[in-house]
Amino acid sequence: MIQRFSVNNRRQHPRVDKNVPLKISTGDVDLVTETKNLSRTGAYCRVNKFIEPMTKLKIHLLLPLKKGSKIATKKITCQGVIVRVENLNENNEYSVAIYFNDISARDADSITEYINTFLKSEKVA
Repeated sequence: MIQRFSVNNRRQHPRVDKNVPLKISTGDVDLVTETKNLSRTGAYCRVNKFIEPMTKLKIHLLLPLKKGSKIATKKITCQGVIVRVENLNENNEYSVAIYFNDISARDADSITEYINTFLKSEKVA
């Protein structure tokens, strides 16, 4: 499902529900997971360790971009901050919302390009 900007939606950038490999590092903890959804300015994912809101992160995304008839993986490295944490169950699983607070324009554009491929295919369908 793709959420688009509307008067009732505070998000400025489109978001897609896609699983993209993701590694987050807090300095003392490295976690490997995948996004549940992704936008130009942030990601939502599940982790197996509690991370305090407002924790600064180093983020590595492996973004599958289509180049002609091939898929090329683009590694995006940026900084982020945890803006929301939700406890999912007693098994120490949490959903976390991450805001990309330090990302190059080029990498943000690559995320937008990835998202737009799904927006275009949705319009055609």
